[in-house]
Amino acid sequence: MKSEQVEIQIKSLPEVAGVYQYYDKKGKIIYIGKAKNLKKRVNSYFTKNHDNRRTALLVKNIFRIEHIVVPSEMDALLLENNLIKKYKPRYNILLKDDKTYPWICIKKEPFPRLFFTRRVIKDGSEYFGPFTSMKTVRSLMDLIRNLYPLRSCKYDLSKEKIEAKKYKVCLEFHIGNCLGPCIGKVDPIKYDSNIAAIRNIIKGNFKSALQELKKEMSLHSDSMEFEKAQWIKEKIGNLENYQAKSTVVNPKINNVDVFSVISDESYGYVNYIQVSFGSIVRSHTLEIKKKLDESDARLLQLGVVEIRQLFSSTSPTIFLSEKVSLGNSLNLQIPQQGDKRKLVEMSLRNAKYFRMERFKQIKIVDPDRHVKRIMEQMKKDLKLSNAPYHIECFDNSNIQGSNPVAACVVFKDGKPSKKEYRHYNIKTVTGPDDFASMEEVVFRRYKRLLEEEAPLPQLIVIDGGKGQLSSAVKSLDLLDLRGRIAILGIAKRLEEIYFPGDSIPLYLDKKSETLKIIQRARDEAHRFGITFHRNKRSKAGITSELDRIPGVGSATRNQLLSHFKSLKRIKQCTQNEMVALLGPKKGEIVYKALRS
Repeated sequence: MKSEQVEIQIKSLPEVAGVYQYYDKKGKIIYIGKAKNLKKRVNSYFTKNHDNRRTALLVKNIFRIEHIVVPSEMDALLLENNLIKKYKPRYNILLKDDKTYPWICIKKEPFPRLFFTRRVIKDGSEYFGPFTSMKTVRSLMDLIRNLYPLRSCKYDLSKEKIEAKKYKVCLEFHIGNCLGPCIGKVDPIKYDSNIAAIRNIIKGNFKSALQELKKEMSLHSDSMEFEKAQWIKEKIGNLENYQAKSTVVNPKINNVDVFSVISDESYGYVNYIQVSFGSIVRSHTLEIKKKLDESDARLLQLGVVEIRQLFSSTSPTIFLSEKVSLGNSLNLQIPQQGDKRKLVEMSLRNAKYFRMERFKQIKIVDPDRHVKRIMEQMKKDLKLSNAPYHIECFDNSNIQGSNPVAACVVFKDGKPSKKEYRHYNIKTVTGPDDFASMEEVVFRRYKRLLEEEAPLPQLIVIDGGKGQLSSAVKSLDLLDLRGRIAILGIAKRLEEIYFPGDSIPLYLDKKSETLKIIQRARDEAHRFGITFHRNKRSKAGITSELDRIPGVGSATRNQLLSHFKSLKRIKQCTQNEMVALLGPKKGEIVYKALRS
């Protein structure tokens, strides 16, 4: 419902690209958004029915609207990103990265130094990065230092001071790590050509460096300087080895950013791969917390802007896993085949692995969030009205109708709650009738829970197909529980999931956590039921064999089982042991009867 003030503000909004800000009654910004058309976008919040509770709450709390007009949609995205990080509104997804990543710096000075740093200073020096892995930085720095000896000292190597012989060479010169620019041993043009080669290597362009080194090796070889030629050959080998590790795509693909997105109920994961001269030079995944059930396209759009800002990317071409709008100045592609598609699939795979690692970490440090995520995923996969924190699963067990039993296992938060397991002797069914047995046990279980006013489960799982499920539903109808508890059946052959009144089964991904929990509950019910059934048959077998012996009643039978523990041990005992327990007359009768 729009207030009069908000309605006037909406009517006065321009139909151009820009950023809008929602304020609450206290004058606090609660949401920031961007739009190609400010008037249409803002008005849509008040004309749609919002299924998401948080969105509905946001709209209810909007008291005032402000906006900023910008030249293009891309400008709107950038401004939105910066404002969200500055004000951190309650209903916006959080786009922040507090990590300080390392950069490689080529210092602006005579005979430039090369070093890594976590601080970018605007002093005219060149900064490459940031890199997401310190291991990558060290590996690259080691390679460069091995190829091109550079100075590491902080001396002011101006021409005047070198000519005045202000400095002396250090240990680095004597061990071959520096060429001695401090004493004029290095031609500045040659040093600068090495810096140019280093610049290309950092960018991922190994071609020119390899060509220059091979040319130099040939010159030494022609001059019969074989030791120097061998030394350069080793450098070429190191560079080619490093290139082989990093070149995993078509070398024709150059200066490209690759982005993909996957998400679950609460979080989105945007992966970024930077490709330069056929090499993947960077990969980074951004985790984004959802606030208003944002779509994958929206998460990807925000992730692209955030990551390109973070890594100062100016690549004109972007490969995407989803269609998004990022303005007209960029070449956006959604590859469908070939090497370009493989890059997008690689990015998706990286996002999935990142999510898996986060799940493992969360399971350890924040088990409540882990449980909530799985329960919400089950709710979504099975189209339930409530997350199934409490699940009960039923299974019948009988062999040719003998000793029919049933088992009920309970799962809480996706894990077995063994103290709440129950087994049942089937009382009203004669013969092997799975359907009638299921109807009986479900009725007994929930009739008792209702009488005791105990908590009911959010989900019932029936081990079996449509027949067993229909029988269980009959009992829920009799107890007036239909609709209050979700129920499904799982058939063993193809792991089909059946729902009441729907003849078409649901097939879940074999690797999905939802299916794994349902399977585990089904298998646990089967194990618990079979164990109970086996014990019952065994006890019945023992009872029947002892009962056939003349003079042995229930008291004697229980006395024998209590002393010897099993029928096998009773049969193995000596006549003296039997007589000592039962007396001379009865002991001899039982001993001979068991031997016959």
